[in-house]
Amino acid sequence: MQLSIDAAEKQGVSVLGLSGKLVAGEECDTLRAQIRNLLVSDKKSILLNMGGVTRVDSTGIGMLVESVIYTTKQGGELKLANLPRLITNILNTHRLLQAFDIYTSEDEALAAFKRPAKEPAA
Repeated sequence: MQLSIDAAEKQGVSVLGLSGKLVAGEECDTLRAQIRNLLVSDKKSILLNMGGVTRVDSTGIGMLVESVIYTTKQGGELKLANLPRLITNILNTHRLLQAFDIYTSEDEALAAFKRPAKEPAA
């Protein structure tokens, strides 16, 4: 099963529901392009609902890291929700969990976009 991306707008957040394989090739290229198109369209709040992802390879993990860095540099926020155990284990093994804002549900992640930014310590 190739990667399927179900795009929706919820509460002012661009939600990309992912299903299938997040692997090298067309799958990663398509997701990368979709994220960049959202940013170019000034849609800076992006949520990747990973609940339907069945397989990921090193290119897929790299693309996720690249996407969160690129989104942040463009003044946006990228959050992940519903990570399958497989992806959580890979990110944990490679000490990458802290690179992402990860939520157990889409609703929890959507609510996190509404929270005000933390005030800098005085």
